[in-house]
Amino acid sequence: MQIGNYTLRLIDTGRFRLDGGAMFGVVPRVLLEKENPPDEKNRIYMALNALLIQDGGRTILVDTGIGNKGDEKFTKIYAVDHSEHSLEKALQDAGISPEDVTDVVLTHLHFDHAGGATYYDTEGRLRLQFPNATHHVQKKQLEWAQAGFEKDRASYLRENIEPLLQAEQLNLLDGPTRLYEGVEILLANGHTPAMQLVRVFDASTSLLYAADLIPLAAHVPIPWVMAYDLYPVQTINEKKEILQRAVKEGWLLFFEHDPRVYCGTVEHTEKGYRLKEKVTF
Repeated sequence: MQIGNYTLRLIDTGRFRLDGGAMFGVVPRVLLEKENPPDEKNRIYMALNALLIQDGGRTILVDTGIGNKGDEKFTKIYAVDHSEHSLEKALQDAGISPEDVTDVVLTHLHFDHAGGATYYDTEGRLRLQFPNATHHVQKKQLEWAQAGFEKDRASYLRENIEPLLQAEQLNLLDGPTRLYEGVEILLANGHTPAMQLVRVFDASTSLLYAADLIPLAAHVPIPWVMAYDLYPVQTINEKKEILQRAVKEGWLLFFEHDPRVYCGTVEHTEKGYRLKEKVTF
């Protein structure tokens, strides 16, 4: 996909599973299982879709997936699967080496978004996966991750965060910003404080990497929000604002966790917002 000077590419970093009830909050199972049937442990099948943005000078990676640092227990709990898709394979298929990446934008520091940014080397030392990249993180999100709030502290793993703190390549942002020409950072705070949404745009086209504001295409309807969200009412208000703009301006939405619909447009009907058209990436 081409937007302005940028070439955009899906980076499929793997699959995992999370509890279906937690992913859809108050939505009854009889409704959610039509599109996202749960397994025997009530977990639904999910993707870990990162986004590669290139313009000839910069190679920007938005989120990094879950990584491969998890032990056997972690892998089993979340059914982590890299048998077909992985960060390393997807980048290799795109002709990109870790050293080529100039920027990593971490929407937030939950393990399924920031886990691939670090790895253990052969001597068991934690290393940055992208040694030459500037890592862009919101200051308030980092502070929240370090504070350890009871509801979501299990999503922030030491091994994903400490190497970033020790690196010279950490760029702490403080609010919405124009990261580069045609690349804008928006914020949403309902899921977790200062989660970054990345919009790539030119005069005629916009694509929004919606992160965990709208993680699956099934989350487009306003009431479909996650129990994982710290402030679900705020999530609902943020979704309304984003979806209004998406419809009015014809935005494409990129769904980070959807294994079937990676990208699409939305429309507003008498029954509310819904997916309008799937877009092949």
